[in-house]
Amino acid sequence: MRVSVVLCTHTMERYDDCRAAAESVLAQTYDDVELVLVSDGNRDVYEQYESDFGNRDDVLIHCNDENVGLLESRNNGAEVATGDVVAFIDDDAIADEKWVMALVDAYQQENALAVGGRMTPAWVAGKPSFLPAEFYWLIGVTHRGFGPNGDPDESGVVRNTFGSNISFKRDVFLELGGFEDDIGGRQGEKNLQGGETELCARLRSEYDKGVYYTPDALVAHKIFDYRTDPGWLVDRAFWQGYSKRGMEVFVPESTGAESDFLGDLLFRFAPSRLRDIVTSPSLGAVLQFLFLFLLTGSVGVGYLYGMYVWR
Repeated sequence: MRVSVVLCTHTMERYDDCRAAAESVLAQTYDDVELVLVSDGNRDVYEQYESDFGNRDDVLIHCNDENVGLLESRNNGAEVATGDVVAFIDDDAIADEKWVMALVDAYQQENALAVGGRMTPAWVAGKPSFLPAEFYWLIGVTHRGFGPNGDPDESGVVRNTFGSNISFKRDVFLELGGFEDDIGGRQGEKNLQGGETELCARLRSEYDKGVYYTPDALVAHKIFDYRTDPGWLVDRAFWQGYSKRGMEVFVPESTGAESDFLGDLLFRFAPSRLRDIVTSPSLGAVLQFLFLFLLTGSVGVGYLYGMYVWR
């Protein structure tokens, strides 16, 4: 089984991180891996790709004619790929050396059409003491409460995983038409996110199958300092709430996971954290408890704003 890994970037400012991501893909223990590098309309990036990787037989390089965005870039990469499976990783991520092997094992053992793995944090600026693990999804990291039964250590079928650690049988991906880069007909709506959610909803609709999640397929996401700024996190929580309302409107079959998570948040995690504060009080525990409710409120306000926009 050949696995094609699609990696996209659009600016030289991110190239060093992109190259590190590419090198992590090329260092996989699984033998049959093809790396597809996509430059999103930037000739300088394309030429640097050629300089660094152009002499390798296991690397394909593609340059979009213009800047079209991440989702369409990924679609273009999947089209030129030759693998049986197409996997996606971000330009600020690092794949564990056994990442692809874990994906392949899941395909072979579970007869899956799509497989995703676990995102772990690589704290570039240090781990913030106030950020609760329940909201790691705001920074692109697998959070407390994720998984088929709310346990990120448990494998099984989920709605979708993060876009930096998700893969599909390539023929299925192409038959579905790839990622929809214009969700809801709102081209250029940068605050409406959910490309993986929308695609995986179509996967379930067409094939009656979800994404198989395996926690053994590890990808580390670099958490730069701006992603640990409280103001940035609150703002991101707001727009995530807005996006969740958008998904309800444009992709109603994708809803459900958020309600389950909210139930866990209010009736499982919050009481657990309160007990921890009582039994083992610490400033960090108090800050995380307070920030948990602040972020929940921000998501809620964003959701209400989405209800107003799409009323």
